[in-house]
Amino acid sequence: MPGTVCGSETLNLNLNGRVGLFGGTFNPVHNAHVLVAQQALEHCGLSHIVFVPVGIHPVAKDEATAEMEDRYQMVLAAIRNEPRMSVSRIEMEREGPSYTIDTIRALKDDYAEGICFIVGADLLLAIDTWKEPEALLRSVPFVVAPRAGVDVGKFTESPFDEASIVLLDMDEVCLSSTGVREAMRRGETIEELVPAEVARYIEEHRLYREASARTANRDRRLE
Repeated sequence: MPGTVCGSETLNLNLNGRVGLFGGTFNPVHNAHVLVAQQALEHCGLSHIVFVPVGIHPVAKDEATAEMEDRYQMVLAAIRNEPRMSVSRIEMEREGPSYTIDTIRALKDDYAEGICFIVGADLLLAIDTWKEPEALLRSVPFVVAPRAGVDVGKFTESPFDEASIVLLDMDEVCLSSTGVREAMRRGETIEELVPAEVARYIEEHRLYREASARTANRDRRLE
């Protein structure tokens, strides 16, 4: 039923049994990412979630971006105890920038049960900045996580009225990877923001510290 934004009516879009592709930078993966995946499994009847960390992002690299392998390993750590979740290296192994439409085309035939794409409401609203946005919206159903401050009513308007969209029935997501990195910059603990295994990985591999130090020094110069 194209153009539908719903929670409990998920099965009208025939999502039951599909595989959900969850793309993102995951820099780092945090508790809200895992919660969204869990909600998609429970409320949409998906059979499995595949996290797809971005390889080379089409947008310029942020100074606080962890290396691809570290982001991949952090996702692995975060879902280690989730039997219905896995992580793909497809975008990491692709030469050049990673584009969602290319990933969907590459994986669509791999899952006879069908696929859908999981994304935050804020990112989907910026669909015009994605590669081949019209083709992307027609390619697969989208499972959308509500984000604080984002008007989900816009998903009933063009160009989303031609898409199949399911809004997850959950509280608005406020946590972001940027927020996790900013907490680290301020010297705050992130133990309540990321899975324990991810916090441990960040500490053991001393991730984000150099960028945090540069940012702190820049802030002091502006005082």
